[in-house]
Amino acid sequence: MKFTCEKSVLQEAVNISSQTVSPKSTLAALEGLLLEAGSDLHITGYDLKTGIRTVVSADVSVPGSIVLNSRLFVDIIRKLPDDIISIECGDNYMTTITCGMSKFNIMGINPADFPEMPSVESQSSVYILEKTLKNMISQTNFSVSTNDARPIHTGSLFDIEGGMLTLVSVDGYRLALRKEHLAASDLEKCSFVVPGTALNQVERIASEKSEEAVKITLGLKHIMFTIGNTVLVSRRLEGEFLNYKNAIPKTFKHKVEVYRSDFIASVDRVSLIINDKNKSPVRCRFGDGVLKMSASTPLGSAADECNIKGNGEGLIIGFNNRYMMEAAKAAPADEFSVKLNSGLSPAVIVPVDGGESFLYMILPVRLTSYED
Repeated sequence: MKFTCEKSVLQEAVNISSQTVSPKSTLAALEGLLLEAGSDLHITGYDLKTGIRTVVSADVSVPGSIVLNSRLFVDIIRKLPDDIISIECGDNYMTTITCGMSKFNIMGINPADFPEMPSVESQSSVYILEKTLKNMISQTNFSVSTNDARPIHTGSLFDIEGGMLTLVSVDGYRLALRKEHLAASDLEKCSFVVPGTALNQVERIASEKSEEAVKITLGLKHIMFTIGNTVLVSRRLEGEFLNYKNAIPKTFKHKVEVYRSDFIASVDRVSLIINDKNKSPVRCRFGDGVLKMSASTPLGSAADECNIKGNGEGLIIGFNNRYMMEAAKAAPADEFSVKLNSGLSPAVIVPVDGGESFLYMILPVRLTSYED
């Protein structure tokens, strides 16, 4: 195998594909990147759960393939000068990398040892704008569960119906939901769950500036995302996902509106006395035109106020400060509505216009006292 490629092009490709390489494995090939040189250069990383293959233009003089240790190969490419890189592999897997005055000889691995990525043969696909999918993931993936006791909730639900995609993440304490139009779809109605780790990688690959559509192909056991010249394949999570439609309250006694920046600033200030050692819920009193927040820990106490539109009639409710902050930061609007029933029922954050583009639900923390 022998090919040449521009350093910037090759570096971007190896950075993308190396996201799914196993940092430590009993199979050495899984710690490597598979390079396949033919009409183009294909670079693949795969950890037996998620695989990424990206295609780049290269001048291939001798077709072939090799597996190179990912950590070492990525470091070498990153530190080479901005020039044309030449990579040549001999029969004994010794691989020579040259660029300018720099030259490396590193031992490769038999490409036959690299496990084959699953193929997704289903013809059922949906398309969504790349920047839209990236935003939807970033605005929901923080609520994916990290508790393996319920593996199905370590992923996000893709719920497709009527040309709309609803993306839902839950972790037992909160729920994050984003809803957007699909660009095109072969499916009228279906749902599947994608691991949160795979979606993190999709988010990194996708560009906020791209006007292209991502193709999402549904297989029997796997899901495939095609983003430009990159393909990510992940196993689907099996099990019964939370019935989110039934979990969200249908009616509310109180509704107030708040500016996102004001809300975040108040939560941020009150949270200064809260840390991992000194935990405390943020006590919220929803009054007439004002939301009063307070917290008390062994470090001291803090209080702040935030202007609101509406009257919460003095309702007091406690929340985890981090859950409040993450939901508010994720909400894709300068202003949102907070809907409430009681101090023991969840709060729901939705658009002020009554739309369904986003919804964040946070379960309250039981307060020891309702005194100010």
